[in-house]
Amino acid sequence: MRIGLAQINTTVGDLPGNRDRIRTAYDQLVAAGAELVLTPELALSGYPPRDLLFRAGFLEDCRDALEALVATTGEVPLLVGLPVPNEGAGRPVRNAAAWCEGGRVRHLLAKSLLPTYDVFDEDRYFEPAPAPAEPISCRGQRIAVTICEDLWYGQADHRYARQADPLEALRSSAPDLVLNLSASPWHFGKQEVRGEVLRRTAATLGVPVVYANSIGGNDELIFDGRSLCAGRDGAVHEVGPAFAEGTPLVDTEDPAASALPPPERLAEVHGALVLGIRDYLGKTGFPRALVGLSGGIDSAVTMALAVDALGADRVRGVALPSSISSAHSVRDAAALAANLGIRYDEIPIAGLVGAAEDALAGLFAGTEPGIAEENIQSRARGLLLMALSNKFGDLLLTTGNKSELAVGYCTLYGDMAGGLAVLSDVPKTLVYELARYLNRDGERIPVATIEKEPSAELRPDQRDVDSLPPYPVLDRILELAIEERRSREAIVAEGFPSETVRDILAKVDRNEYKRQQAAPGLKITPLAFGIGRRIPIVQKYQP
Repeated sequence: MRIGLAQINTTVGDLPGNRDRIRTAYDQLVAAGAELVLTPELALSGYPPRDLLFRAGFLEDCRDALEALVATTGEVPLLVGLPVPNEGAGRPVRNAAAWCEGGRVRHLLAKSLLPTYDVFDEDRYFEPAPAPAEPISCRGQRIAVTICEDLWYGQADHRYARQADPLEALRSSAPDLVLNLSASPWHFGKQEVRGEVLRRTAATLGVPVVYANSIGGNDELIFDGRSLCAGRDGAVHEVGPAFAEGTPLVDTEDPAASALPPPERLAEVHGALVLGIRDYLGKTGFPRALVGLSGGIDSAVTMALAVDALGADRVRGVALPSSISSAHSVRDAAALAANLGIRYDEIPIAGLVGAAEDALAGLFAGTEPGIAEENIQSRARGLLLMALSNKFGDLLLTTGNKSELAVGYCTLYGDMAGGLAVLSDVPKTLVYELARYLNRDGERIPVATIEKEPSAELRPDQRDVDSLPPYPVLDRILELAIEERRSREAIVAEGFPSETVRDILAKVDRNEYKRQQAAPGLKITPLAFGIGRRIPIVQKYQP
C-alpha cells in the first residue's frame, strides 16, 4: 500500500494554519499516488497543546477546523490527529485520530497509553482508550491505527502497571498494516530508540509499520520529523527528512526505496538548534534576534546559529566591553560580526559600572570586594541589551551553556537576561565541537575564539578553571548526575575525585533557584533543565 506521510510543521493553537498545511500536504500526496495519508499526532491542534485544552471553546474550534478539513477529502482516506471531547467518564478530552474519507469522518480512534515522564504530562488532560481500536478495512487490508506511545510499552520509562501492552491486543486482531501518528521530540539517541520500537512492533505482529512524526519547534521542544517505515522483515528505514517538512510517499512492500541517509551527530545538533531558533522567533512573532557578543565561544556559537536560522539581516550583535575586558575579546567579537555579515555595535559600559559602584559605595563600605562587585558588569550588560530589545522589538538570545547553568556559573538579571536560552542544554565541550562544525566550510568563528582559554572575564586574569574543574571533567560528572541520574558514589566509582563530585553536585542543588528563573531553552539531551526536570527549590535532601 502506498502511504503518504504529511510530515508538517504545525504551531500550537494555530488551527486555521495547521488545517491548511494538512490540506496542502493531502492534496500533494493524493496527486502523487497515495492510497492513504497520515499526519502526526495532534497535528490539527499542534503538539503539545497543554492547558489550552482547558480553555473554553478550544475543543469546539478544533471540531470546526476538522469539519472544514474533512469537507475537502475525497476517496483517499486522511488520518488526522486532534483532541476530541470524551463523552464518557473520566477526563474530558481524548487524544484521537480521525479517519476522514469522502467528506465524512468515518472513524474516530483514541490513544491508549498516556506518557507522564520527562516532558510529557498527558495523563493530566486525556482519558485513555482501554485498548487500540479494531483494524479498519481499506483497499483489501486491515489497518491498525495507533498513536505515538501506544507502541512504546516496555521501554525503560514507559511502564504501565494498570494497562496491558497494546501490541498484545493488536496481535489478536491480526492487522495487515500498523500506522502510527507521532509527536516525538528529538534528543541525542532518540532516533535509534524509535527504530527499536518499530522493529519490535514489526517483529511482534509480522506486518509493516508506518510512523509519521512531527517536525518543528514548539517552546523548548524540537521535533525532528524523520518519519519511519519498518518492513515485514523488521528492517527500519528513515523516510522523512531531518528537521524539515516533507511529504514522502512510502510503499509498504518496498520501504527501502524511500529511505534517506540519517544525519551525522553534529549535523543533528546544528539542525535541531537552527530549527528551534527559527520556529521560536517565527511562531512568537519576533522580527529579529539580538546577541551580546563577548568575544567568547558561547556568544560566538549562539550568533552563528542565529544567522543560520534567520539570515544575517535579521541578527544584531552588540559588544559591551568593560574596563577589564581584554583587547582580544573585543577584537574577536568584531571579527565574528565581520565574518557573519551582521550589524555590529559597541557600547562601552565602564561608566555605567562605575556609576553603580559609586551608588553602592556607602553601603558596601568595610566589605571585601567579591562576587557582588564582579556581577555588576554582567547586570549592566543585561540592562543595556534588554533596553535595545524593548526599543527595537528584537528577541535577546542568552548565551549560557548547560555546564554553566548546572553549577550556577551565570548571573541572574545579567547574562541570564533574555527570551530564549539557545545553548542551555548544550554542554561546554559540545559548544566547542559545534564551533568547529560551524567552521567546516571556512572560518566563521575566529580561530582565536576557539583556541583561547575560557574566561568569563569577571576580574583581571580570571579563568573558568579558577572556579570549576576542566570542562571535560565537569561535563562528564554532570552527564552522569543529571541525564543518567547516577548517585554520588556511582560517579566517584567512575574515577572522579570524591570532593570534586561532592562540590559539583552541591552546586547543582544550590542553583535550582537560578534555573527556574532562566529563559526557556532548547532541549537536545535526554534530560534538560526545564519542564522535564522538576526539582524543588526548597529542599534539604542530602544523600
